[in-house]
Amino acid sequence: MDLSLNADQIAILDALDALAKPYEGVSLQESGFALQDAQLDAELVAGGFLDVGYDPDLGISTAAVVVERLARLPQATEAAMSAIVRPILGEMSGPICLVEERQFRRPIRFLREGAHVIVLGELASHFVPTAADIRPEAEALFGYPMETLMRVTDDLKPLAVSADVVRVHWQVALAAEAAGLLAAALDSVSRYTSDRQQFGRPLASFQAMRHRLAEAQVRTNGVYWLAMKAAATLDPADSAMAAFHAQESARTVVYDFHQFMGAMGMTLEHPLHLWSYRLKALISELGGRGANAIAAADALWG
Repeated sequence: MDLSLNADQIAILDALDALAKPYEGVSLQESGFALQDAQLDAELVAGGFLDVGYDPDLGISTAAVVVERLARLPQATEAAMSAIVRPILGEMSGPICLVEERQFRRPIRFLREGAHVIVLGELASHFVPTAADIRPEAEALFGYPMETLMRVTDDLKPLAVSADVVRVHWQVALAAEAAGLLAAALDSVSRYTSDRQQFGRPLASFQAMRHRLAEAQVRTNGVYWLAMKAAATLDPADSAMAAFHAQESARTVVYDFHQFMGAMGMTLEHPLHLWSYRLKALISELGGRGANAIAAADALWG
């Protein structure tokens, strides 16, 4: 399978790079754990970057390219769900939040009053929560704006698409976003350890660290290519494998990244947490890596 970018995707990525460049620098003293930018969100909507999945000539594979690039920014955006999941749901405005049936009492990314909550069980349904249905999580450390869904209304409206199809798109969205987060975190750590001197040498020059940085690069590359393949095929086995590998790699690599940074990795003075704490949230979605490994096995071997 040829997963190289086509001319349209290259042009979209160039335009996205130009839009994103002013947002790459951030004042860490004001960022905390979850950094958002309303102006960035507005420009993404105005530029149509979150709507590429609706175009049959661009499709979900192009949406995944957009999501991966945006995940590299310090700012958390709701691009993954809007660009990859929303096209199969119709014209829904506002944040798209997904939750597994009977697992709703947990913090959910971008949940707020007026969002569209997609509930996945045997069927896919949705509702719009009120303020009484959610609990703010102002102290959440996951790198996203989070709120807990306290209850699901009895007035659920069925979706025209199956729960299995929604779950595939959710897995692709998770993998594509994780690929961008891993790439940004790895780049940040590599630059820091190349500059930081210890025993008269850059930290990154020591063989043990070089080996682990190389393993992190291999894992990051693997997450990217599995995400792109899953976005191109929308095959349940591909999407489950992409989500599983993303979560398994994030679990290993995030630990290493903070170890490489030493004491700096435990502070908010370096931007690593803006990516690593988002990865922490993604690790637990869709039932976690165990559930996605089982889903991949079921899809491959029944």
